[in-house]
Amino acid sequence: MNGLAPSGRMRFIAVAAILCVGYFCPTAFAHPRGEWTKLILTRHWPQTFCSMEQCTTNLSYWTLHGLWPNTGMRCNTSWHFNASLIEDLIPEMEKYWPDLLAPSSPKFWQYEWIKHGTCAAKADSLNSQHKYFSKALELNLKYDLNSVLKNNKIVPSEEYYTLDQVETAITSFFGVKPKIQCVHPGKGGQVQTLGQIELCVDRDFQLIDCEKSTKEIWSNAIPEVLVGGQSDLSVCDHSMPVYYPPVPSRS
Repeated sequence: MNGLAPSGRMRFIAVAAILCVGYFCPTAFAHPRGEWTKLILTRHWPQTFCSMEQCTTNLSYWTLHGLWPNTGMRCNTSWHFNASLIEDLIPEMEKYWPDLLAPSSPKFWQYEWIKHGTCAAKADSLNSQHKYFSKALELNLKYDLNSVLKNNKIVPSEEYYTLDQVETAITSFFGVKPKIQCVHPGKGGQVQTLGQIELCVDRDFQLIDCEKSTKEIWSNAIPEVLVGGQSDLSVCDHSMPVYYPPVPSRS
């Protein structure tokens, strides 16, 4: 560019802009800079989580991990979490979005709000703590993962499943591709453990396909401070059996 005269540089910039708008950058102006285009509704299996984090739980249903925009993180750290603003949601939060490490603490919700909620709040439909958390709870029930798996006879068991069985159960019901994550075995291991399932929605909260590549979705690439073991999860391997761990029986 240094070799171009000023008029030449201007022509180069103009041509580049036209090409970007017309051909190569079709979504460049679709949303304001920094606006998310997709939300990732993430549920994790409590038994797998606790096997990684050395906690104990008797929960036998998938619980919320979070509702994550596909762009941005900690967009407004001065927008502090205030539990009193979601007081009416607390009973549902404790049931469907529990902190598996510290069940009586709101720190997990605080963390999810600061990291993800403040970015989701760039949309008018989620521009308050109450809107954000209530929408996550609504989507969790609307896209009921527990019932879909159970109705397709995918239940916690000492018997193994194929990834195709799990994926087909979800895809055939919801009509979109989920992102299914497992804890992979160490060297020499032959079984992966089902850990986390993501469903994606657009800005109108309608289901859309989730990309499976960790390069395309950053959610699993960012280590979680409060839920560190989740960083051990990665997209499940189609060639390996899947273990869906049951709740341990009480002696």
